[in-house]
Amino acid sequence: MTSLALTAPRARSLSPVLPVAAVIAVLGLPLGPGGEGGAGPADALSALAVLYCAIRLLRDRRRPLSRTAAVVLGLPVVGLAVAAVGASSPGAGLAGMGRYLQVFVLVPAAVLLLVRHRADFRLLAWTFVGLAGWQGAVGVHQYVTGTGASYQGETIRAVGTFGAQDVMGMATVVSFGLVCAVGLALGHAPLRQRAVAAACAVALLLPLALSFSRGAWIATALTCTVQLALAGMRRALKVGAVVAAAGVILVGGFGIGTAMLQERISSITQVTDAPDQSVTDRYTMWAAAVGMWREQPLTGVGLKGFPEHRDAHASLALSSGSDTGGAGAAYVKQPLLSPHNMYLLILAEQGLIGLLALAGGWLALLVCALRKVVRRAPGLDCGLVATGLLTWLLVDFAYADIGGPSTVLTAVCLGLAGWWGLSGTSGEAAAR
Repeated sequence: MTSLALTAPRARSLSPVLPVAAVIAVLGLPLGPGGEGGAGPADALSALAVLYCAIRLLRDRRRPLSRTAAVVLGLPVVGLAVAAVGASSPGAGLAGMGRYLQVFVLVPAAVLLLVRHRADFRLLAWTFVGLAGWQGAVGVHQYVTGTGASYQGETIRAVGTFGAQDVMGMATVVSFGLVCAVGLALGHAPLRQRAVAAACAVALLLPLALSFSRGAWIATALTCTVQLALAGMRRALKVGAVVAAAGVILVGGFGIGTAMLQERISSITQVTDAPDQSVTDRYTMWAAAVGMWREQPLTGVGLKGFPEHRDAHASLALSSGSDTGGAGAAYVKQPLLSPHNMYLLILAEQGLIGLLALAGGWLALLVCALRKVVRRAPGLDCGLVATGLLTWLLVDFAYADIGGPSTVLTAVCLGLAGWWGLSGTSGEAAAR
């Protein structure tokens, strides 16, 4: 009887965010070569997390969301419903609507509701850091041993366990981990925890560089700058000096990827003067997305409609696809089925209604999160992590869109930003 009495409170004390942590952790598992598309283990676990959240709400009989949170998180449903009706087929409409609801409504709401206090938030933030460390270590090993994805004829691109078919997966995961580590390091936790977080942030710079992802570099640099500015200029100068020194040591001192990194960095400024084929393809698809929007400015061409309408709006400059290979996968010509710009994808498929609903909700969430950081609400590290993750997403959406196994992490990030911006600072729970 005594052992049972001790076990019950311990079971009740388990954090309800453990299912969400499992969603993050499962992305550390290797994916089969060439395995892309469709729902993966992380997506299945996210569905279970939503179900678990619903069961808890029914059991506790409490109000699910505040009015503000319900409006901000529920805004995308309006545009999605309209775009689903305009899809080329009922199946495409339902599939597209289900994916958008998962990423931008259901999972973020579940995360917001399952996070009870700042300890739960920090648990998820450290889980992000842990996943980034693992994927980054795999990526560095791939670069050193020449077993990564193909890049300029060499199999050196760090892609982690995501494989050559999802070259952005590891870059996204490492970026999220780095942003979380920077936020945790700039908070008011004990010195040892902040030192560990700072060390993790510096260590993650290497795999991020070896991902050769220009979009991830830009988003991470801007996000960390915002985090440092919000934390205070004195801290910003100190951390900036440490990061600069680490960059000089890694790239200049050890010569890690010097030539290719310099070429990749310089290509960022060559978007109008002699751009490479990937930049040309991106601009061509952006123009195609704008053309679709002009045909249907309010409602777009319908969910999942971009691939079907692409060729009718794209110029001859668009290549037949992107060459992928390496990291255990054979050479494949991967078709270009999205504009690699989330805002233009929404504009093309959902029109102005969908863009205003989705982007309007994101902007409202960012304003709420920033306001609480500026006002120095309790838990500065949580605020910097939440604001950083949301800022990273909004910047990266200018260069990428949803797709691949790591997409579910976007939903978790939005949920963490929602908890910080829309709840989590009132009551006894927030004081912990």
